[in-house]
Amino acid sequence: MRVSDFDFELPESSIALHPAEPRDSARLLVVDPQHGLSDRHIPDLLNLLHPGDVLVVNDTRVLPAELRGTRIRGDNRASVSFNLHKRDDASTWRAFARPAKRLALGDQLELGNGQTEPLRATVAGKGDGGEIILRFALSGAQLDEAIKSHGAMPLPPYIGAKRALEERDKTDYQTVYAAEDGAVAAPTAGLHFTQDLLDRLEAKGVTIERVTLHVGAGTFLPMKAEDTEDHVMHAEWGEIDAPTVERILAAKRAGGRVVAVGTTSLRLLESAARPTGTLAPFVGDTDIFITPGFQFRCVDLLMTNFHLPKSTLFMLVSAFSGLDTMQAAYRHAIDTGYRFYSYGDSSLLLRAQ
Repeated sequence: MRVSDFDFELPESSIALHPAEPRDSARLLVVDPQHGLSDRHIPDLLNLLHPGDVLVVNDTRVLPAELRGTRIRGDNRASVSFNLHKRDDASTWRAFARPAKRLALGDQLELGNGQTEPLRATVAGKGDGGEIILRFALSGAQLDEAIKSHGAMPLPPYIGAKRALEERDKTDYQTVYAAEDGAVAAPTAGLHFTQDLLDRLEAKGVTIERVTLHVGAGTFLPMKAEDTEDHVMHAEWGEIDAPTVERILAAKRAGGRVVAVGTTSLRLLESAARPTGTLAPFVGDTDIFITPGFQFRCVDLLMTNFHLPKSTLFMLVSAFSGLDTMQAAYRHAIDTGYRFYSYGDSSLLLRAQ
């Protein structure tokens, strides 16, 4: 399909620069391909979800993955910055660099906030489009803690270009159930949940299951291809363990619906799904690219925020509920003042039959 098929006009004023307060006060657009649109709010999930349904959340934790520092080459020094986007091993990360042209293989780096001992790394590789492979002097949990000490929260570019990072972003840009370090972007549909709302859903009989997909910065990259067939997705690491799979399958057998919180949860579930409609445990990278025509095997409902024009995520929601349905839903959202993107409002999509 042509990428231009997924374009729409979005006013700058629709982009949310801060989240709703409290988290669960945001609006929720229910999109039913058969019965139309309904304007609701996040707490209405208590009425929209049924006992026996399974709410699948992504428990990845966002690392403060924006690092600034100095490139050292002999006696020469230059300022550089990096956005980490995917971990290769215990001591190696892939990153987008600015400016990438200042970097060469073997360059030494001192990264940090200047207040403590710098985080040291070496340029171990260079890829296309400014991607750099960084090999750090630290590894594992020590490296994670050093990144937390020296890094800044990587706000999406459509927010970071409009305002400076604020102290509140450290909590605003993290779900209340975040547990597994590794993401460099938040699974933003989950930002709407409070612990109280989760407790009330469980009291109603909705099961909450956790999976992990470490969201990469590739989610923000614009599509350069003109046809979806020519686009290559960045891989992201994810895991669904066997006990979680068994509980989800048991709920489906009992008539419950699988409700994915965010496109990240959906992409992981559909990566683990088999042609028969069953699930299998999954651990590893997924670069699944979902466009109209995709056969969904697991997820019945999708809760997700509003996405960029011509983005892979708008293609995914169009595959889930239908392109015409989603174009109409987004027109309605823009016309009625819904707030877009990471800190914006949300939607609950029913799958097209």
